[in-house]
Amino acid sequence: MMLIDGPRQPPASGGRPKKLVIFLHGYGANGEDLIGLAGPWARELPDAQFVSPNAPEPVPGAPGGYQWFPLTRLDPSETERGTKKAAPVLQSFIEGEMKRYGLGPSDVALVGFSQGTMMALHVGLRQDQPFAGILGFSGALAGREGLKGEIASKPPVMLIHGDQDQVLPLGFMFDACEGLVEAGHGAQWHISPGIPHGIGPDGMELGAHFLRKVLSGRYGQTAISGV
Repeated sequence: MMLIDGPRQPPASGGRPKKLVIFLHGYGANGEDLIGLAGPWARELPDAQFVSPNAPEPVPGAPGGYQWFPLTRLDPSETERGTKKAAPVLQSFIEGEMKRYGLGPSDVALVGFSQGTMMALHVGLRQDQPFAGILGFSGALAGREGLKGEIASKPPVMLIHGDQDQVLPLGFMFDACEGLVEAGHGAQWHISPGIPHGIGPDGMELGAHFLRKVLSGRYGQTAISGV
């Protein structure tokens, strides 16, 4: 099994980690791309350990860039194959991190961006015991057709997407929401006005609020709703 790792930020409280936030970066980026979110979010989550692993495969011709799987076009069959192939590597990493810090699934939140959101949704919805939550920025749902038969847990999900995203247009978020409903689950969602393929200030604020709620166990969600 291929091993992955990346930058970390320990709890701001200075104590033992009580929660774990795992960032999953997008295509062509690396762990450093998202670990910067830990700084502002640590104020809301002082007992959380943050970790942002590099995806398992280097991107050809992009020094320092990694991918969870090759992405030549936004074809549903390609993204489904890719997420399924990369899932065991990510699953092994998550299990190793929980063991490292002595935490359980209910202490873990996955935060994905773009291709990382595809991975967060794929792995996070197929756990025997649900994670605390899944937060996805500018992403998509891979393997929509098979999700109903494969979903094993229903953690709270929040999807945030910019309305000026030209890489993964806004429709991908609504497709993900519809796929979750078809599988008997749901999500909260938010559209960030004027934001391209990235994370805006509103997304940062809503993301921090979502993580604080789910990691405190005070978040209930069973249906689609906008924020």
